[in-house]
Amino acid sequence: MQEKLIIQSVLSVGLLIVYSIAKFLTRRYTEKFATSRKFKKGRAADTAKIINSTFLIVSLIILGFIWNITFEGLAIYFASFFTVAGIALFASWSILSNITASAVLFFSFPHRIGSKIRIIDGDNTVEGSIVDMTLFSLHIEVEKKKIVFYPNNLAVQKPIMEIMD
Repeated sequence: MQEKLIIQSVLSVGLLIVYSIAKFLTRRYTEKFATSRKFKKGRAADTAKIINSTFLIVSLIILGFIWNITFEGLAIYFASFFTVAGIALFASWSILSNITASAVLFFSFPHRIGSKIRIIDGDNTVEGSIVDMTLFSLHIEVEKKKIVFYPNNLAVQKPIMEIMD
């Protein structure tokens, strides 16, 4: 029994070390990526938080397996949690999709702040200059001092053209 406790403790410490290294490398890589693409530091920090949150959830699940946490006694709590989480996710699906789209745009979006773009969306086509890119939306200046907040999840789905002057 004592030997099993030592093994679990060593695995837990190892997992903590791996999680810390992954967190550090994620922040470093996103900052380096943001610098190379001339993005704002805030975008890099937001993207790193999204990725590190995923690492945390996976690490907690692995920790549960290391310590043989039985789910039989936790069934009522899990059922309650997933019911509330399901309702919350359904109510805020657009928020989650915008956050996910923000991470996708961070790594694959070829346009920068200052780029003139046209988002082709039928009757709702938007044309202007990107003034900011946040966790939830692109801020596009369509006229002097008139800004459209275009959701990230729609920006991922719609064709975007860069307008060359």
